[in-house]
Amino acid sequence: MAQEERSREMPHSVILEGREKLTISGVTDVHSFDEEQVLLETVRGMLVVRGQGLHVERLQLEAGELIILGEIGLLEYDDSVQPRDSLFRRIFGG
Repeated sequence: MAQEERSREMPHSVILEGREKLTISGVTDVHSFDEEQVLLETVRGMLVVRGQGLHVERLQLEAGELIILGEIGLLEYDDSVQPRDSLFRRIFGG
């Protein structure tokens, strides 16, 4: 199955636990991340996560799952953000 077909069928959910643990499904790519911001692409659009002390606890792109730990301050879908070259494709040559 092609990635585009799989992405369209992938469910999307966002679960925030106590502003300290964020679990996201339906993730197709992570474009950038640091301690204050994570920019990711989901099957429902670009999602910006902002906060402090953010770190990626788990990333499984094949399953479309991402867990972020830290102090979560903002979740925003922003379709005006254009996906750039994928961070993980650049690093891992995918």
